[in-house]
Order: sequence, then C-alpha cells, then structure tokens
Amino acid sequence: MSMEKKELRRFIRQKLAEHCPQERAAKGMQICQYVQNSELFQNASVVMAFLPMVEEVDTVPIILHAWQQGKTIVVPKILDQRHIIPIEIQSLDTGVEIDRYGLRNPISEIPFAFEEIDLVLTPGLGFDRRGNRLGRGRAYYDRFFSNPKLRAIRWALTFSFQVLDRIPVDERDMPVDAIVTETGIYPCINEVSRGG
Repeated sequence: MSMEKKELRRFIRQKLAEHCPQERAAKGMQICQYVQNSELFQNASVVMAFLPMVEEVDTVPIILHAWQQGKTIVVPKILDQRHIIPIEIQSLDTGVEIDRYGLRNPISEIPFAFEEIDLVLTPGLGFDRRGNRLGRGRAYYDRFFSNPKLRAIRWALTFSFQVLDRIPVDERDMPVDAIVTETGIYPCINEVSRGG
C-alpha cells in the first residue's frame, strides 16, 4: 500500500506541476466562492483553514471573508513533527512564521478548543468520492481528525484533477465529509460522515 500511495503522490505532483499558476489561481478563487456561499460556512462561528503551500488552493480569500463576517479563524500548528493543534490567528501579517520546511506556522502555542470548531478546511494531494484522503505521508490530519473532541465537519479543498477513482486506505486513515473543487461541493459517502 505504501508503494501505491507513493506512486499516486508522484502522479499528482506531476499533474500539479503541469498546471500554470494563473490556472490554479482562477480555479482556487472559484473553490473559495463555493465555500463562502455555502450554508455551512455562513452558519459556522469557528473555521479552521490551512495556510497553503504554493500548489494548494489559496485559502486567504476565505480567511479574509470570514473575518469580515465576524468569524473566528484557527489554523494548524505543527508540533514535534507529529501532531497539529488548532491556533487562533487574527492577522496574516503578524503571529505567523515560516518554518524550515517552508510552511507557515502560527507562533502561538495556545491551542484553541477542538470542540468549538465548526468547519475544518483540509488540504491534501488526492481524494476519492468516498472521502478518503491522500496526504503527504506524515499523517498530521489523520491524527488530528482522530481527536474525540473534534466534532467539526471536514471539507477538502482541492482541484478536480486531484479527485481520483480510489485512494488506498488503512484503519488509521480518516476521511473527509465533502470535497470542494472548482466545479462544486460534493458530499462524500463514508461510514463516519457527520453531514455537510
């Protein structure tokens, strides 16, 4: 299975490299619009958004819109290269640093209450329509999603070509509830779906 996942990661990274930045940006804006216009987002008080890497959907429009709507934004902070915790941020200019892997990380280490998060926007290299997720191999989000205090709906933000027929999974892999691409919002059919 690890070899299969490795091949899928290589395949998707190649597809991402073939997409020009302008095309990714245009599709990313459409994805953000779908999120912002959704009833779930509009009703959410606390949204957890990722701070994107270069090839990921740019979540900045969602974050700025959420603040305009009076919502609380939390972002993931990587701890000890094994876990992520939610940290509230109130600015994209202060309180955030770049780590040695090129990832933006909040400086604060005060965790936000898991149980108060309404919606988690999730990155990933690949997904399938059952909600299975192919990450970068470090299982950060799988461990995060397994926290029993987290009751939030999980939405994946991804480009349509990253949605595959099947993602190989094992018992530690945690699915998402819906996938948002530039073509719409697609609820997933999985055994632990929380709605959305």
